[in-house]
Amino acid sequence: MDLIGLKYIIVGAGLWGSVLAERIATILGQKVVVIDKRDHIGGNSFSKINDETGIEFHCYGTHIFHTKIEKVWDYFNQFTDFTNYQHKVLTQYKNCIYSMPINLATINQYYGLNLHPFEVENFITRENSTSQVKNPANLEEKAISLIGAPLYEAFIKGYTQKQWEIDPKLLPADIITRLPVRYNYNANYFNDPYQGLPRNGYGNFFKKILSHPNISVHLNVDYFQIRNLIPADCKVIYTGPIDRLLDFKYGPLDWRSVRFEKEVVDVVDYQGTSVLNFADLEIPFTRVHEFKHLHLERNYLETNIYPKTLLFKEYSKKYSPHYDPDPYYPINDKANNEKHQLYLKEITNTLPAFLIGGRIGQYCYWDMDRAVENALDTFENIFKKKV
Repeated sequence: MDLIGLKYIIVGAGLWGSVLAERIATILGQKVVVIDKRDHIGGNSFSKINDETGIEFHCYGTHIFHTKIEKVWDYFNQFTDFTNYQHKVLTQYKNCIYSMPINLATINQYYGLNLHPFEVENFITRENSTSQVKNPANLEEKAISLIGAPLYEAFIKGYTQKQWEIDPKLLPADIITRLPVRYNYNANYFNDPYQGLPRNGYGNFFKKILSHPNISVHLNVDYFQIRNLIPADCKVIYTGPIDRLLDFKYGPLDWRSVRFEKEVVDVVDYQGTSVLNFADLEIPFTRVHEFKHLHLERNYLETNIYPKTLLFKEYSKKYSPHYDPDPYYPINDKANNEKHQLYLKEITNTLPAFLIGGRIGQYCYWDMDRAVENALDTFENIFKKKV
């Protein structure tokens, strides 16, 4: 890896870093080195073919691209065609399967009713009135005020407690503020007008976006082992954990992480859908991914071609920077956000050649389209202005 005279190095080959690398290479015409400590590009969005089954799977859980942002959709479509996949999620509670997010089918099935759409709002209002929650102060109270205690107990409480490993009464109310409740039979998980999966998989998408001759990609490279070799005037675009840059000076930022148990099952179709949530607290995993259902256009359900199926059981866990490779979900409470700002301020003042970006660097949870939008805006506001 030649770093002599290098102007740009990007730490992390995830979505944000890859978009910025492509823009610098294409628009600025500059050479850029991209490094990643993993053995693949694409960050948590990466996908590849499972050797045993021949099925393409998402290495870090199901990732569906969806957006209402036209410039993001247009940008993505420069590098891939999309399937017409529409994401639908089911949830299991007490051995019954329900549609999620909560919609008219979920409500009617759970209560044994046949409500019409115009009747649901009054029904939910009556459910809420029995809870006597006037000024919700935590996640549990907020959720009950939105959907009533029975639906909360069935579909939200156990899943949330498993995901965060904490009583929902101790979680802030704003985590659940945007809980979707639909008064019709719309079972689509997302409402965005643009949705789908890269036809040839995320792995091929990232290969294409990083294929510009000005981009040099180096995997299995830890930034902290080569940082002393980087020229002093090189712009370092860093997408990793920001606290590690300063040796956890203000303490580690808190994250949630996940682990996956992979299982190959000798059946054509195991659960009948791509993602099945498990709301019961007694079941230790939060959801099961069955990747066959993401690309039905590939005839994955043909018995003679793909007789086996691939599952990922997903377990939520506390993240430790010393033992876990990948943080997933930031815990954006007041203390952690203030700590993040301390790190940002010191890095800005002491490391002027650094730019902190991406989901991990910015300590935020972004959908994929938000990561792309932020990368494009960052390029326009910081780099393109210099042209």
